[in-house]
Parts: sequence; structure tokens; C-alpha cells
Amino acid sequence: MLPDNLPASLSEALAARGYDQLTPVQSSVIAPEATGRDLLVSAQTGSGKTVAFGLAMADELLVDGAFPTAGPPLALVIAPTRELALQVSRELEWLYAGARIATCVGGMDASRERRALNHGAHVVVGTPGRLRDHLERGALRLSSLRAAVLDEADEMLDMGFREDLEQLLDATPSERRTLMFSATLPRPIVALAKTYQRDALRISTVGEDRGHGDIEYQAVAVAPSDIEHAVVNLLRFHEAETAMLFCATRDNVRHLHASLVERGFAAVALSGEHSQNERNAALQALRDGRARVCVATDVAARGIDLPSLSLVVHVELPRDAETLQHRSGRTGRAGRKGIAMLIVPYPRRRRVDMMLRGARIAANWLPVPSADDIRNADRERLLTKLAEPVELDDEDRALGQRLLETKTPEDVAAMLVRALRASMPNPEEMADGANEPPRREDGHRPGFDDTVWFRLDIGRNQNADPRWLLPLLCRRGHVTREEIGAIRIGPSETFVQIPRVAAAKFAASAAKTSHGGDDESGIAITQSDGPPAGGQRAAPRGGRPPNAGGGRPGGAPRYQAKPSRPRR
Repeated sequence: MLPDNLPASLSEALAARGYDQLTPVQSSVIAPEATGRDLLVSAQTGSGKTVAFGLAMADELLVDGAFPTAGPPLALVIAPTRELALQVSRELEWLYAGARIATCVGGMDASRERRALNHGAHVVVGTPGRLRDHLERGALRLSSLRAAVLDEADEMLDMGFREDLEQLLDATPSERRTLMFSATLPRPIVALAKTYQRDALRISTVGEDRGHGDIEYQAVAVAPSDIEHAVVNLLRFHEAETAMLFCATRDNVRHLHASLVERGFAAVALSGEHSQNERNAALQALRDGRARVCVATDVAARGIDLPSLSLVVHVELPRDAETLQHRSGRTGRAGRKGIAMLIVPYPRRRRVDMMLRGARIAANWLPVPSADDIRNADRERLLTKLAEPVELDDEDRALGQRLLETKTPEDVAAMLVRALRASMPNPEEMADGANEPPRREDGHRPGFDDTVWFRLDIGRNQNADPRWLLPLLCRRGHVTREEIGAIRIGPSETFVQIPRVAAAKFAASAAKTSHGGDDESGIAITQSDGPPAGGQRAAPRGGRPPNAGGGRPGGAPRYQAKPSRPRR
């Protein structure tokens, strides 16, 4: 049941929207102890914060249960991004029936926004930079303001909007209410609150686990060179209605988006290089189902609410736990379940484990789905879909009858399955130790009777692991997997065998990639006399090596744009 202390117009709007009860943060902001006070609210993304501050400031806007004639704004809502500001406006439009709401965001027609402000508005919603511009030009008048809301305040400070926020708040009456909503409350947020709030009530609905209750966190460890292929297999395995992939830079968004489109995925991209019209078109394609995958940077995806989003993939690892939660909060919203996947290069697993423990997030470490796993999942999905009831018209039955005149039922079914599979992107083969060349009866692989040893300045103490060392050796030495022999891992160094016929090429390539932009591993590779007698343990190429799963301190090669493998 909805609370009795809500204005009638808001209760009617909530009921029409399907609300039968409020979320914890919504209930907290309208509690008797919160009435009329400044609020400092910490709540998870997706917990209904927009409706919460809409309910909280209703008393400042309504006169005898209705909105007065529009004039200078009574409420100001500041959001970090265009998408979030537009989303807030849409939410307030249905909650505040009869109110005039003006939206002011970068990338839109500023003259049209000024005309809307001149005609009067009950609520103004906007981004800090555009609002400040209207304030300085005299179009935004804040002398009558009764409530100011900072939505995602922590993100606005991270993005460098502190000066804009201070100028906007300094232009408002001192007796206004100030409501600050933030997923976290770091020190800068608390300092801002002390400056601009009076006796603020702190409200927190963040659970002790700090991870969103409706999000299942999963992680997969891969060779750095296999990150893109892991993305493909995860998308194909889950077949989410909508998935969001996070990259760290515009360049990587551009590359991954192009690679997925080339493979046959219906994907769109969101980054700072896209215009507002392009961003709106991309979001609309996701909402109406024309696209199912969105590749985005952190800032570009801020504030996006897609009801069908059930899978978030961290293609490049977030810089900290807060970013992890902000990204993952795009799914698992409003009671819906979601999955957040982390793709972790082998050398960085220890760092990720520490970040997850610090955030009190329990993640399941799983293998990357194989091609067989994906085909099995496809079969189950197909059988489930065919078992669902469907309405057939006369034309459908007539065409089916024509097919049966020339083909057996088994052939027709097989052809339909084949057509369905042909419409799906192919899964990728992941790097592992299962495809080594056969060994001779004496245990040696052919071609390794005459070899040269090379030394790497990394060992078990740094969690050296053949699963990520092997792709690194291939990349650094410009050799194939078949040209790498025994790998012997010691406490602080690793020794690798290379056939003598390939040793000169390997040495030259390793020396070349040890300087400049080609190498980001920080691992030195030099020719050596070999491991000390009895001092090293051989690490099986296909098995679990000593200390497997740990991450090498200092990081590993980040995700880099690289040519995709040929379509199969």
C-alpha cells in the first residue's frame, strides 16, 4: 500500500504507473523526521532515487495540492550527464502531472531552452555546464527557488563540476532545501554538504554487502590477447535481451563496436565523441530492440536506464570498486535480476580479488564459455522457444504444407535450425593448452632436440602463469605456440625453451618489443644458459601451474585494439 501522507495527485500518478509500495529510499525521504529538512542520501543506483526526490520536494512545489502558475523555477535538479538529466525529466513528467518542466543539457538547442525558461517552469532539470551558462546569460533565474537537488553528486565532483555546482548553489536563496543524492559519500561530498546544507538528515539504504542485491557478479580469467574473444563468447552464451559492455577509452569503444558489428552482432556505441542526436538514436535502437549490445565508456553510460538490460560486461576493468558498482548498477534495477561479468587478464586476478573483497562483493569465478557450451545453450534455447505456444495463420500453414510436399518433416526442421544458426555470430576458440603438438615416446616434442633457453624476470612470487605467459611470449617474440617448448617457473624467474632455428628471430623480436609502445608487460626477456639444476619446476602447458589464478602486481597489458580473427 502507498503511504497516506502523499499528496493525492502523486498517489494517483504512482498508482497509474503500477506502484503498490515505495522502495526503501522513497519511504525514507517522506518519513516525518525528513519533512522539510535538507537530506544527504546514500542509495544504490536503480533504487528509485528520481521518484524519491520527486516525492521529497513535492511540498515545496504544490499549493493546495496543485501546481501554481509557472514562473521562475521552484526546484532545480542538477545531474552529471545529458542522458541522466533527460531520464530525470521523463520521470518527473509522469510524477508531476500538470507541472511545467524545462530541461537544459549540453548538445541541445540552447535558444529553445532559453525560450522555455522565459515562459516559466516549475522545475528545471539540467547538467552543470549548461545550467551555469543560462545563469550567466540571465535566462535562469533562481531567486524563487525552494528546493535544489544534486543527483549523483559524487559523479559530478569526479567529473570536475565542483565550481559549476558552487556557482549555481550560491545563486539560490539561503532558505531553500538542498537534497543531495549519491551512491557513495566520499570526503568531498561530505565537505560540499557541510557548506551548502543546514542540519542535513543523513539517509542510507545501502546494504552492508555494498553490492546490489539483484546483481550476480561473475568473473572470468583470460589471456590478455583473448579479451575480445571472451566478449564474443559471453554475449553468445548469455544471449541477453540487452547487454552493455564497458571500455575505458573512446578508441577502444570504437574498435570493439566495429569488431562486434563485423561479426554480426546488433551493436551500438556510446562515447564522448558521439553527438546528442547519435546518442539518442543509439538508445532508441536499444529500447525498441533493433540493437541488443551497447559498447560504452563510463561517462557516456551514466544515467542510462534500459529496462531490458540484464548483462553488464566489464571489458576493461574499472579503476576502483565505486566505478565497478556504478557500471554494474545499469542492470539489476527495480527488482529485476542482472549479471555483471568481469573479464580479468590472468596477471590482474589478484588485484581484482582485492577490489572485490574491499567492496564486499562475492563473485563467482567461471571459465569462459567454450564453443561447445554455446552450441549446447543454443540448442536449449531453441527447444524452449519451439515449445512456447504460437498463433499460426492460414498463410503460415499453407507455406508449411508446401515445404512438406518436397521435404520430410525431419529435413524441414533441420533446415530451420540451420537457418537460425546461420543468423548467429560464430563463437570464438579460446587460447588454452589443449592443442599442443604430440610428443614422442621419450617425452620430447618434435623439433625440440636443439633448443635455446630464454629467461623472464618474473616467477612464482609474482604469480607467473603459463596461461598468460604463453600468449605474451607469442606476441613479444613473434612466434607461434608450437615454437615454444618447456616453461620452467622459479621463485623469481622463468625459463623458456625456443628451438634454435627460431631463437634468433625470437631474441630480436623480444629485444625490439622491450622498448616503446609495443610492450606494456614490463617483463624483460633475455637469452640464458637455462635454469639452475633442480632449481625450477616445469609448469604444464595445459594444466594448472603453481600459484595459478593469482595476478602479477603492477598490472598487465590492458585491452588493446587488435585485428580480429577471420570469421569461421
